Amino acid sequence: MLPSVSMAAGAGELSLVNHWVGYAAIAAFVLAYSLVIAEEFTHLRKSKPVMLGAGVIWVIIAIEYTQNGLPTAAEHAIEVFLVEFGELFLFLLAAMTYVNAMSERNIFEALRSWLVSRGFSFRKLFWITGILSFFLSPIIDNLTTALVMCAVVMAVGKGNLRFVSIGCVNIVVAANAGGAFSPFGDITTLMVWQAGIVDFWSFFILFIPSAVNYVVPAAMMHFAVPDETPEVSGGAIAMKRGAKRIMFLFVCTIATAVSFHNFLHLPPFLGMMTGLAYLKFFGYYLKKTHIVTVNDSANYGQAGDVAAFDSFRHVARAEWDTLLFFFGVIMCVGGLGFIGYLELASQFMYVDLGATWANVLVGILSAIVDNIPVMVAVLQMGPSMDMGQWLLVTLTAGVGGSMLSIGSAAGVALMGQARGAYTFFGHLKWTPAIAVGYAVSIVVHLWLNASLFDGVPLATG
Repeated sequence: MLPSVSMAAGAGELSLVNHWVGYAAIAAFVLAYSLVIAEEFTHLRKSKPVMLGAGVIWVIIAIEYTQNGLPTAAEHAIEVFLVEFGELFLFLLAAMTYVNAMSERNIFEALRSWLVSRGFSFRKLFWITGILSFFLSPIIDNLTTALVMCAVVMAVGKGNLRFVSIGCVNIVVAANAGGAFSPFGDITTLMVWQAGIVDFWSFFILFIPSAVNYVVPAAMMHFAVPDETPEVSGGAIAMKRGAKRIMFLFVCTIATAVSFHNFLHLPPFLGMMTGLAYLKFFGYYLKKTHIVTVNDSANYGQAGDVAAFDSFRHVARAEWDTLLFFFGVIMCVGGLGFIGYLELASQFMYVDLGATWANVLVGILSAIVDNIPVMVAVLQMGPSMDMGQWLLVTLTAGVGGSMLSIGSAAGVALMGQARGAYTFFGHLKWTPAIAVGYAVSIVVHLWLNASLFDGVPLATG
């Protein structure tokens, strides 16, 4: 998945592209990913088919290699992928634990209740939730941001399916656009950063193209939003004790990960895990100082905080389906790369088509099969590209998924959270507007950052 994979676990010694093993592997991956796409209808968690597909792919590869006197080749390739997945896994586990802790401390609920109680019109809420999604996504990732903002839209739009539908489309576009200019905003940007291809601060060069990607379709959708003011309901929700300090520790954790990577050349996951220790020590303090009286009037926890803070509870609440999905995707795509299919794809896309058109195509593919396997494939191909092109593929992979509701984790999650109000076809109605934003953002990047397209390839291994 990271640069070492493209060198140490690239195409294997046997040519299996036109072999039954290759055809069987392609069939296993297509079947597994078809089940992922159909998750909305089957309710089969997306991690299950890709994990099974990964096992099938590597089993048939190992059988063929063993029969040809190379019994350990597949094992060595898998070990490389496992190490790289482990880095991503630990990074995300720390980030998810912090997000769960902030959620348990009522930070997101307090934000939601504050917005609901302001008495904003639907059109103002449309822009407020969109802009908040754009700026929260780089910090707490696009999926979490989308879920929080969707709760706001659903709370104020009760009985108005039109507003909820268009509000969810707006949130998905904004969250994906915001996640594209930050290493922490999306899995794809995180993978590029951890690969060492683009440094931390260079991602922010994409801020203006990302903002354009959001603003253009949002401006088109604005006039379709009901020009009404919803009724204010619900009381204010207070944050629990320690909430602000946990937010501060999360900022410190991000700073630690960036510092480890930039100044000490240590992998970012080590900084995140060190930061997770900050939370655990603070959790120990919260637990030891937690007091509950009979009437709860002297409860240090405040705001109904009856149970003591337990950091391990937040680790257990991590998105394990998502984490295991990453494992399955990395192993599936890695298997196809080991067979030799990624070399063929790289030749067609980055040599025959050219890097710019190839990277534009990456974004379109992301809308169909999700951006994670597409970016994994690009990183395993390891194309020779300059800074401008690597930022372009980061942008297109991050925002391309907005064109369809199934193209990003944010869209898939909101189809479940706002079931019946936000649907595939409801989103599809706005695909032309989102596609215009996609095209304009690419043009803006090509024009604004033209100096970065200098033809000097960045090291990918």
